[in-house]
Amino acid sequence: MVQHRGLDDGQTAAGPHDVATARALVGAQFALLALIALLPARSDWPVPAGLMALSVAGAVLGLTVMVLGATALGRGLTALPLPNAQAQLRTGGLYRWVRHPIYSGLLLTAASIAASSGSVPRAVAFALLVTLLTIKARWEEARLQRRFEGYAEYARRTPRFLPRRRRSPLPPR
Repeated sequence: MVQHRGLDDGQTAAGPHDVATARALVGAQFALLALIALLPARSDWPVPAGLMALSVAGAVLGLTVMVLGATALGRGLTALPLPNAQAQLRTGGLYRWVRHPIYSGLLLTAASIAASSGSVPRAVAFALLVTLLTIKARWEEARLQRRFEGYAEYARRTPRFLPRRRRSPLPPR
């Protein structure tokens, strides 16, 4: 796994406004996740056995991705989208494919729950979660870019949530 220390390993100073914003983003995220989990299932669309099986597989895969992404951060893992003193820029493992594998796994799990529920309200809550996590990731990336010298280049070559097929180089003519 490729790791890069920040410019100043003790650089954790987040102002009170940043901490308040980070807490608000996390609180909104948990509220939307609670809606997705707790809103009643409905029959707004049919949920055939195939969709249910895909949803179960998607939820298991999503949870696995979240655990692997969190484990890779080690002591740099925090509840808030602010790098702590132990944070290192991770660019290997799952972080080679996406910048936010924990969010990716969370979105896959939430999408699986919403799809298998047959519920428009859950689908709406999922759409709001996608929007919120996009805003949260952009906000977090601005702080990561200030903390880690190589973050901007990493962000240019690595997608945010969904891995993309790597282009193979064209053969020489």
